[in-house]
Amino acid sequence: MSSPKLQAPRGTFDVLPDDAERRAGIEAAARRILGAAGYRRIETPAFEATELFKRTVGEATDIVSKEMYTFEDGSGRSLTLRPEGTAPVCRAYLEHGMQKLPQPVKLWYLSPFFRYERAQSGRYRQFWQVGIEAIGSADPALDAESILLLAELLEAVGVRDARLRLTSLGTPASRAQYREELQAYLRAHADKLSDEVRARIELNPLRAFDADHPGTREVMQGAPRLLDRLGGEDAEHFAQVRELLDAAALTYEVDATLVRGLDYYTRTLYEFTSDALGAQSGVAGGGRYDGLIEQLGGPATPSVGWAAGVERMLLASGEQPAGAPVVDLFVGYPGEPASRAVAFKIAREARQAGLAAHLELAGRSLKGQHKQAARVGARFVAIADAQQVALRDHETGAEQTVAPDGVVAAVLRGRRAS
Repeated sequence: MSSPKLQAPRGTFDVLPDDAERRAGIEAAARRILGAAGYRRIETPAFEATELFKRTVGEATDIVSKEMYTFEDGSGRSLTLRPEGTAPVCRAYLEHGMQKLPQPVKLWYLSPFFRYERAQSGRYRQFWQVGIEAIGSADPALDAESILLLAELLEAVGVRDARLRLTSLGTPASRAQYREELQAYLRAHADKLSDEVRARIELNPLRAFDADHPGTREVMQGAPRLLDRLGGEDAEHFAQVRELLDAAALTYEVDATLVRGLDYYTRTLYEFTSDALGAQSGVAGGGRYDGLIEQLGGPATPSVGWAAGVERMLLASGEQPAGAPVVDLFVGYPGEPASRAVAFKIAREARQAGLAAHLELAGRSLKGQHKQAARVGARFVAIADAQQVALRDHETGAEQTVAPDGVVAAVLRGRRAS
């Protein structure tokens, strides 16, 4: 009896070579755009102490209450596969004394994350995000710069129909007052709300703005708006962010109903959506989180950051075939061991000289080797024997016979001449 066929767990996926090329394009764009703005790469462990996320993301959030992959290690410690990137980066900021560096400390990452969500197109249980964290400045210009960098990245990778929604959540104190007002409003209309929204009126009432339930949506149309209740400093901070975005000619929509599924956000909050994705339109988002470092035991440290879903960006950019990798040289041989040793040496020397060189490794006939060279798009083909090498330039059609130690130089000359 044969064993059942093994497949990747539901909600995960294999990154195949063609997919990897497109992902590499996102990484290259992130490195170029973010590096030019002074961001340096950081990577944190795939799992962290569970308490890190309970203290920062919020125990009432869906992420902590429903979606985290949590387990005990061999010594009984509770660990969690990271569901998001901001809390781990802030933990690393404190642990490694980055508060002693000139502020703000500007960091970026490209990492896998894990949430037990309902698997669907563009939403997976293991997913990748590229993100930034700028830690140590309250300047509204930092908020605006972060938004502009995200817009530039989305444009660079070809995300279609991108729209920016923007709001402000104020400070925790102003949000606490608003929260009480919103809770009272929800209780007064509890009979029209979904069971899920009713159940979290006390814990997380702002999430009612995200509900799809028709009755809840009708109630929320008349709900009080936090944006209308900002204090003077919060309102001025938001106005300055908007002025800078206007100066940069970035189009946005102020949306007082915008919320995100994490508790640590303060003041500026934003999200990019793409109409190309349909109902699940979110591509990227972020905001300011001025109290998070304090929650981890550090000093008051204003900060801002965002994360963009790699899979969502790929979907929103449509079917863009990855460019074929450049192959400068294909090295084959007639078949005898001595010729194989010569071919092996030529391929190694070519790579040391910075050429992309493929070596015949499948025992093909000479005709089959030429077909393989054409299949991979090799510019030059070298067929080596123990004494000499037949070298052909597929671009010009020129052929020549050279000594084995002259192949690399001949290829380099041919490349410079074209």
